[in-house]
Amino acid sequence: MALSRKQFDVLVAMKEAETALSQRELEKLTGFSLGTINKVIKELTEDGLIENGAVTDKGTESLEPYRAKRAVFIAAGFGSRMVPITLNTPKPLVRVHGKRIIDTLLDACVEAGIDEIYIVRGYLAEQFDQLLYKYPNIRFLDNPVYNEANNISSAVLARHLLSNSYVFEADLLLSNPKIITKYHYSSDFLAIPKERTDDWCFVVKDGIIKEEKVGGEDCWQMVGISYWNDEDGKSLEEDVVAVFNGPGGKERYWEQVPLVYKKENYKVAVRECREEDIVEIDTFRELKEIDKAYDV
Repeated sequence: MALSRKQFDVLVAMKEAETALSQRELEKLTGFSLGTINKVIKELTEDGLIENGAVTDKGTESLEPYRAKRAVFIAAGFGSRMVPITLNTPKPLVRVHGKRIIDTLLDACVEAGIDEIYIVRGYLAEQFDQLLYKYPNIRFLDNPVYNEANNISSAVLARHLLSNSYVFEADLLLSNPKIITKYHYSSDFLAIPKERTDDWCFVVKDGIIKEEKVGGEDCWQMVGISYWNDEDGKSLEEDVVAVFNGPGGKERYWEQVPLVYKKENYKVAVRECREEDIVEIDTFRELKEIDKAYDV
């Protein structure tokens, strides 16, 4: 059965809690009024999705279409702005305070129960094999054109894996694993609300991304982590190929497919995170600022 957004939010809050939640606690977690909480609990109880303050097996089954089933990591690039450290090491495998950058994302996936993990690799591809010691379930996709096309070429390789799937830029240093969540009501993109930014950002209306651009005011700064539901994942399977094969297609970034060139086919929500949740280390100078071990 399809859930309303309010039913979904209440059910997920109850499912993720380790103990029974009071209606006051549900009010705080969901932002809904007590009246709304009462109404939704009544609906969920009547439908057999909750019983005595706990989610039933039927309730868990009703959340299954909304569950993140896999993760795809875009990790084929060279990381030129991180030279000299990337001359011998792919950027996702660079260690920050002793831990590989990509491990912060992989650990969050494992914690969220996502065990189907794919990494699209290219530059120094064989070095990613070291991840198998800690994450033996990883599967690799090798991108033979990583050095002559933008990251849309990696999305083309993984196009059949994008339904109910996270897509990660693999060079993000995650400090709050809780932002990688098990359940999603719709396709969404993580972003940070900003008064002003010079970075890639979104124009958002009523919670839906309307435009992607570089720099802006009162916008949402893009974080390279998105989730795609079953329907949108199937659309992406065709659309990434169409854009890639179109004029100038090799120069595109993969997320421009649903957000720019084929945006009429998608309704992508923005999902808020905070500045301190995640860091994109763009340059070697920034790496040295974060980890003084490199400042020699």
